[in-house]
Amino acid sequence: MRDGVCLITLNRPAALNAVNSALSTAVGQALDQAAGDPAVKVVVVTGRGRAFCAGADLKELAAGRPVAADGHPEWGFAGIVRHWIDKPVIAAVNGFAMGGGTEIALACDLVVASSEATFGLPEVTRGLIAAAGGVVRLQRQLPLKRALELALLGEAIDATTAAEWGLVNRVVEPDAVLDTAWELARTIAANAPLSVRQTKRMLHRGAAGGSDWNTDWTGEDPWEANAAATVEVFSSSDAREGPRAFTEKRAPRWEGR
Repeated sequence: MRDGVCLITLNRPAALNAVNSALSTAVGQALDQAAGDPAVKVVVVTGRGRAFCAGADLKELAAGRPVAADGHPEWGFAGIVRHWIDKPVIAAVNGFAMGGGTEIALACDLVVASSEATFGLPEVTRGLIAAAGGVVRLQRQLPLKRALELALLGEAIDATTAAEWGLVNRVVEPDAVLDTAWELARTIAANAPLSVRQTKRMLHRGAAGGSDWNTDWTGEDPWEANAAATVEVFSSSDAREGPRAFTEKRAPRWEGR
């Protein structure tokens, strides 16, 4: 951990970082630790070697062995796809990210991709379904026609196309992926922690909710949720420190409360 940024590396390069139970357990535990550590403001997830993640370890599945985190199936694939933390998570996609690799990227808040990275959900070509978040999140993050194209054709797209569609925030040269993700993370980490956490929470809740113009829909009123988040942020010491630091022309000293 450095500058308030925690780095989590998928570390099975010989298997293209294919996910087994050990990897899921390690990633899930690292996320839990980051969530509970006040010194951590942002998490960056990347892969070691030439791939980001090749999806589930098919050898493990063929042998009848689980690939879920030991004792924590609720964390989902790779210990991350259903593992909510209220701190921003950035995917630094250093290479091949098909199937489960794309689903990990979908679970992250921002995505920086190598110009050599590829994305896709090939499950339909194998008689499967993108059950680790693909069919849940894809249409929330892409226009429906694009989501259907990616999921129904099962074909890969390159990083530039993924950025044009809105799946990726930045496309950079392969040797700049981690540095770029780290710079984004450091910029976020310099902001008020409570403001960042509540902003992430509200944006995700708003994306999953109904209209922001009326409350005649099933579920919570987005404006009520917004009001609760606003009260928590505006009553914090950081909300007083920010304007004070601005008027005094100095860097703010955030307390996260």
